[in-house]
Amino acid sequence: MTLRKLVDDDYQRVLEFRTAIRRFLSWSRDQATEAGITPTQHQLLLAVRGIDYPTGATISRIAECLLLQHHSAVELIDRAVAIGLVKRLTDTADRRLVRVRLTARGERALEQITRAHFEELDRLAPQMTRLLAKIGPSTSG
Repeated sequence: MTLRKLVDDDYQRVLEFRTAIRRFLSWSRDQATEAGITPTQHQLLLAVRGIDYPTGATISRIAECLLLQHHSAVELIDRAVAIGLVKRLTDTADRRLVRVRLTARGERALEQITRAHFEELDRLAPQMTRLLAKIGPSTSG
């Protein structure tokens, strides 16, 4: 397989795609702020809800999903516990494991933000599909 020479249009297409992603991420940060939490807390809530629901996510899995070191995930969880977004529970089968679950406040915040995300993703789907199609394969043979 031979790599083709990149041309100006290739860079423009990647720029357009990355700009669309950055706009979405900026919009997402605004949604978290409007819900009264930080964007990082939103990511934490999403990880907690999306991992091993309903038994609860382990700190290691949360760190993995958020691309954090274990100690950084612990600090983030500590702050979220302190403001009532999540709670820690000892695993019933393996008492060495700590599981993290959403509190009622965390559930409400996450649901509000997630509903808004689905609406925005529905709106953006045609544009993102078009951008992905424009990028296409970068090699020729």
